[in-house]
Amino acid sequence: MNPNQPYHAYHVALLKSLFDTLRAQALLMEQVPEESNILFLERFDDLIGQLEAGSDEALYQGQDIICQIIARYPQVAHMIPRDLIWYFGGDCLHFMPDEEIQLYQALDEQRAETEARGEAFDWAAARLAMQGR
Repeated sequence: MNPNQPYHAYHVALLKSLFDTLRAQALLMEQVPEESNILFLERFDDLIGQLEAGSDEALYQGQDIICQIIARYPQVAHMIPRDLIWYFGGDCLHFMPDEEIQLYQALDEQRAETEARGEAFDWAAARLAMQGR
C-alpha cells in the first residue's frame, strides 16, 4: 500500500477521527474494564501509525479493530464511516448490506480505471456523486 495516495490518506484521516471520537467517549469506555480499554486504544493508535507507514499488515489489524468497535461499543457503531468498513473489508463486510457493497465495488472499479489512466481519483467526491444517482 502506498500511504501517499489520496485514497489511503482519506481513509487514515477517517480512522483518526474515529479514534478521537472513541477516546472522547469516556462514559462508554467505562463499560469495559479500564485496562482492556487502554490496550484497545493503544492497538488502535498503533494501527494508525502502521497505516501511515504503508504496512499491508495494518489492513488485517484494521478489520479486527473495526469489528471490535462494533462488538465492544455498539452505541458508537453508527459513527464508523461506511468508507472504513469497505476500506478494511474482510469480516467488516458482514456489517454492510449487499446493495452498499455493490456501490463500493463500482467505486473501486472507477478508482482503478482512473488511476490506470494516471489520473488522480477523488474518492469522497466520487462516492457523493454515486450516492446522488
